[in-house]
Amino acid sequence: MPKHGKKYRKATEGTEQIGLTVEQAVASAVEKAYAKFDETVDVAINLGVDPKYSDQMIRGAVTLPNGLGKEIRVACFVSGEKEAEAKEAGADFVGGDDLVAKVKDGWLDFDKAIATPDMMAKVGQIGRVLGPRGLMPNAKTGTVTFDVAGAVKEVKAGRVEFKVDKAGVLHAPIGKVSFGAEKLLENLKTLLETVNKLKPSSAKGTYMKAVAVATTMGPGFKIDPLAARKYSES
Repeated sequence: MPKHGKKYRKATEGTEQIGLTVEQAVASAVEKAYAKFDETVDVAINLGVDPKYSDQMIRGAVTLPNGLGKEIRVACFVSGEKEAEAKEAGADFVGGDDLVAKVKDGWLDFDKAIATPDMMAKVGQIGRVLGPRGLMPNAKTGTVTFDVAGAVKEVKAGRVEFKVDKAGVLHAPIGKVSFGAEKLLENLKTLLETVNKLKPSSAKGTYMKAVAVATTMGPGFKIDPLAARKYSES
């Protein structure tokens, strides 16, 4: 049996998939997308870090200039006057103890969670539910803050949170195929710039070892690491 389906194999025919420039990789990913839905374009970056050391755990967030092309449902764990601030900023779900209780009962109908620092003791009670799903608010990604309005607006605008995995690979979406190559390139450049700025001083050797771009269903296109670095610095 073939490893990939007929459409996937057809998409790779006569197409260079390694050693590409950033522009070539993104253009190829868009051109070769074949699904009937508007596929997400993802980037995978293999970093020269060892995540078992806390100072080499690359984690952060970035607001992409062209957003992600999807509606983000935001839940805000806040109390008092911050509830009105969150609602005015566009949060979809706002509450304190009641929202925590709702999650305890199994409700998880949201994509991102934001909390004020004073609410984190209560949000910690549902950490085992939120954590594995990547929904736990975190100060390092700007989702634990008293600036609730600012956080909600950034998340709604297309802020992407990222974290390197145990293998040293960072995965992040950069938009939809329908964006076209130009907008995707702008988003990718912003992401690469942010990741470069997070390079730890303790990391030795090549920092950005490999970069690949792919759509949800389509083949991956590998960017030359040097080209990726130069692109992020241009």
